[in-house]
Formats: sequence, C-alpha cells, structure tokens
Amino acid sequence: MDVLKQATVTGAAPNNSNAFTINGQPGDLYRCSSEETTAFLVTAGETILLRIINAALNQQLFFAIANHQMTVVGADAAYTKPFTTNVLMIGPGQTTDVLITANQPPARYYIAAQAYASAPGVPFDNTTTTAILEYKSASCETKSRNPSKSILPPLPAFNDTNTATAFTSQVKSPSRANVPLDIDESLFFTVGIGLINCSRPSFRCQGPNNTRFTASMNNISFVLPTRNSIQQAYYKGTPGIFTLDFPPIPPVQFDYTGNVSRGLWQPVQGTKLYKLKFGSTVQIILQGTSIFAIDEHPMHLHGYHFYVIGRGFGNFNPKVDPSNFNLIDPPLRNTISTPPGGWVAIRLVADNPGVWLMHCHLDVHIGWGLAMAFLVENGGGEAQSVIPPPVDLPQC
Repeated sequence: MDVLKQATVTGAAPNNSNAFTINGQPGDLYRCSSEETTAFLVTAGETILLRIINAALNQQLFFAIANHQMTVVGADAAYTKPFTTNVLMIGPGQTTDVLITANQPPARYYIAAQAYASAPGVPFDNTTTTAILEYKSASCETKSRNPSKSILPPLPAFNDTNTATAFTSQVKSPSRANVPLDIDESLFFTVGIGLINCSRPSFRCQGPNNTRFTASMNNISFVLPTRNSIQQAYYKGTPGIFTLDFPPIPPVQFDYTGNVSRGLWQPVQGTKLYKLKFGSTVQIILQGTSIFAIDEHPMHLHGYHFYVIGRGFGNFNPKVDPSNFNLIDPPLRNTISTPPGGWVAIRLVADNPGVWLMHCHLDVHIGWGLAMAFLVENGGGEAQSVIPPPVDLPQC
C-alpha cells in the first residue's frame, strides 16, 4: 500500500512490483525464494478442485500448469459450462474454479503465472511466479528442490490479447440464463485514464509533462468521502456528501477509441451517484477509451452479480452490436474486463437496495477515480429494504 500512497502523493504511476506470488510465495524463479516455494501434493489418478483468485493489486495474469489441462467449472462464485483449457486469463478480483486430474507421470510440475499487460508502452512486472504440483509417488530424485527437475508450462506473450479474449469468450452459464429482456435503464459509461494539468512544476505533479494521473467514468473522477459514508449520509439526510447527478451517458460524445483531443483528457471530480428504482432492469455498456493508453479495466460491481451479454473491440455500435448479444447462456460474473480499446455489455436486476460502488479493480485506478456508485432505492416492505443499524451499534 505504500507504493500506491506514493503514487497518490506524486501524481505519477506506481512503481512496478518486485514479484508476483502464489499463496504468498514468489517461487523458484526469483532469487533466494526457492526454499519456500508453495507445493501442492497430489495422488496419481485423483481429480482436485483448485480455486484460483487473482489477488494482485494492479495486474491481470496468465496462469497455467505444466502438462495438465484445466477444466473450468466456475467463475466469481457462479457455476459455468465446463470447458478445458491450457491457460487462464484472470483479472484482479476475479476467481476461477478448475478441475485438474493427476494423469501424468509422477513428477514435479510447475504451476506458473505471469503478467497479461495489454496497454502498449506501459511498464509492468515481467517476472514469473511459480508453485509446484508434486505427485506423492514421484521418485526422491524427482522431488529434489532443484528447479531444473521441474517442468515449466508455456505461457502466452505478455500482450497476447487473442489468447485472453479466447479464454474469456468460452466462459458461459451452464444452462439457459434468466437474462432481463425488457430494459428499464439503458446506461453507457466510458472508462479510462486521464491527466490533470498542473499550473506549475510541483513534487505532486510527476506525471507526463507536469501532470497528475487521474481516471474517470463518463468524465467524472470519483472522490471517496472522508467524513461520512455515502449510505449513512443518504439514510440520515446528511447534505454535502454526494449528489445524484451521475450522467447516464458521456457528457461529451467522441471517438472513444480513436485519436482523442487533449481537451477531453482532464475529467471533473465529484462524488456523483446514479439512482435506480428497486427491481428495475439495467443494461450498462462499459466503453474503454484510448485516452493516454488503451487498456483492460477489470470492472467490479459491489452487491451484485450480472450477466455479461456481449463484448467487442472499437466503439460500441448500438445499431449493430446488440444483434450479437448472448441472451441464452451468458456468464454470471461480478468482475469483467473491458477489452483493450473495446467495450463490454452487462445486464442485471437492481434488487439489492443500498449504495453500491462500481469500480476498476486495478487498485491504482480506483485511487485515481475510476469509479461511480449506484443508489438502489428500497422496495416494498422490510425484505426489500436496507435494514437499519442495531440500536447498540457503537458510535465512531
């Protein structure tokens, strides 16, 4: 967290990490870490369930196991239609459940992960973390801690968007999904990075050409309240904490993935919410932009799962792209990445009252303001309303 705090103070991008880890350990390919490399013991012939969580702060990852296929059976705590793959792409905050059968000659096989970095020219940690899948019946020589005795899986190139897209496109619901068809709220949100121009050189303006990095949705850079929570302010009627004027579409429409005018690079700041009626059906198009750099943004919505009904590259075309929406078996997720220089479409039913943050799961981006919040109103009766705090709740 000190790295992110430093970036927040200076306005520059955060320093790259020194290592990735699997269950807290970097693995054999880093100096002085091989003695503590995580090992998973398996019995030949058994099938195991492996739950994979990307807990990295600022990096999407490719993940593979040497000589072993993985059968994906779940993602973000929802079952999926099973499919086999040699590699996963998993974004920060996402989870993937896979089945692995120990059907190879008894030995030690590397589990490995390394960066998927889709933003051209943006520095990243180009190292590889490893753990070990070890057969209990492997010979003593094979079990030795010599890394050369373990088999390393091939991983895609760091910028292999085709592999990332192919994997994500295979994730589907196991059966016909209950996708909302009649939409009450059709929203279009741009997501991306920007720059704040500084009037004079400063220690706090170490971004490109005397600027500070920022980020926004629909040109609003979200400011987290410091003296009260949004939900508490809403239910207690406290003024001055937030406003309910988050725009449903970009205030200025432009060629989102083209050559964007520098006049559109600096967003405005605010704590702006969008109000939804309880039970309303919502469609959101999350459109990436090319401001500063195209990138994948793993977008997460608190309090909800949603159906991912479509995605594509370039600008979303409302006349053409909806005809390709998957309304039969789209995946149910709580975090989904916008393709680099592209868009993703999601649908949900607003049936969980309260204040819910939608944000990029790259920690540095949410700190820069790549977020917004929904205020979902109470429905009818106690079961559809936010429960008030208990009378004995300690006061701050």
